[in-house]
Amino acid sequence: MPECLQSYASPACDEPQPTATSGPGPSCQTYCLNSASSGYQSCFSWPRSAQSRPAAVDDVPSWHSGWQQHPAARLLRLGPPRDIRQGRKPITKPVSIGNGARRGTKSVIAAPAMLAVLLLTGCIANGGGSQAITSSPPVTVQDAPASHAPLETTQASTKIPVYWIGRSKEEVYLYREFRDISSDGNPVTTALRIMMAEKPLDHDFFTPWQDPGSLATSISGKNVITVDISRDAFNSNLDAGMAHRAVQQLVYTATAAASSSGLINSGQQIQVVILVDGHKDYMAFGQVQLGQPMERNASLVAPLWIIDPQEETSLPAGVVKFNGRSTDSSRPVSWQILQDDGKGEKTSLLTGQTKATGEPGQYGLFTFSATLKTGKYELRVSQVDEAGATIETSTDTRLFNVG
Repeated sequence: MPECLQSYASPACDEPQPTATSGPGPSCQTYCLNSASSGYQSCFSWPRSAQSRPAAVDDVPSWHSGWQQHPAARLLRLGPPRDIRQGRKPITKPVSIGNGARRGTKSVIAAPAMLAVLLLTGCIANGGGSQAITSSPPVTVQDAPASHAPLETTQASTKIPVYWIGRSKEEVYLYREFRDISSDGNPVTTALRIMMAEKPLDHDFFTPWQDPGSLATSISGKNVITVDISRDAFNSNLDAGMAHRAVQQLVYTATAAASSSGLINSGQQIQVVILVDGHKDYMAFGQVQLGQPMERNASLVAPLWIIDPQEETSLPAGVVKFNGRSTDSSRPVSWQILQDDGKGEKTSLLTGQTKATGEPGQYGLFTFSATLKTGKYELRVSQVDEAGATIETSTDTRLFNVG
């Protein structure tokens, strides 16, 4: 019998057999997936009932063998995928999240100010591995329930969500982009590799992470994502506030990639455990102790961002549709479109207000349209307070072209 996970199902066979020679109980059927690249097998069991086992191994998503490339001992320790524990086959027909699933985001700092931002934050935005030199201004970190930071919805797309760090006036937030990926490979590992090794599409975002020599991820049956990275990923000196945001950047990216890819149920609680070279208790950036389960901190995500259009996108002349996301649907969203004269000067062309859909105080999407001629433009959106004034720390901008 191959060295693999022997038996997981519920309720008759939800425990692994005590020895490698013991097969699944009479109510179970074992399936094994082979990975040609790693030489490992991933094996697990479903109940034999037609209602709970897949019709064929082909029902398992194509990236599964890349996702769970671990020897049997580690599989036994981590447990089976969530779908198997719940006695149902994996999700193979994810639903679309609409226009919001395809685009990136932006903060309000201008591109020429990027160097100053990096000096203020003490972060290195490339994978080169040089040390940071200064600390960031004091930033208050507030604890917030993870339930107020909803997960991304499962989508049928070649895009994957990745989070970056950006400034909005004196505040520092997490912003999201959607990046192109192939259909192969582990989506969580892929998203984290992009976050650590590549630059954001938007030049106003940055990351303090470095490209690690090793990076591996797995998901247990209890919706816990384990990320194991090498210590060279932390080759930056950060203050406590920025280090906390960097760790949350990883937590947000890992959970977003798992949820949008259908690896977990976005309606369930999910946690992330970060190991460094296989060990717990590492001090990330010399500030944040790792190794314990972590959830999303909702206070660190940007209050508002633009989803469409993407930075420097070219659109046809005529009616242009804009959409974005707000953390508080009760607040109106003020928008302004400025036209660039080609010499760096921008003049206000159109203004208006809209509201995000959703319950007051909850996340929601906003959308509006404008008719534009050929030219270069900038879109600015801001949340509006009770007095009708724009909230400068809840502002996002986007450069785009028409024609």
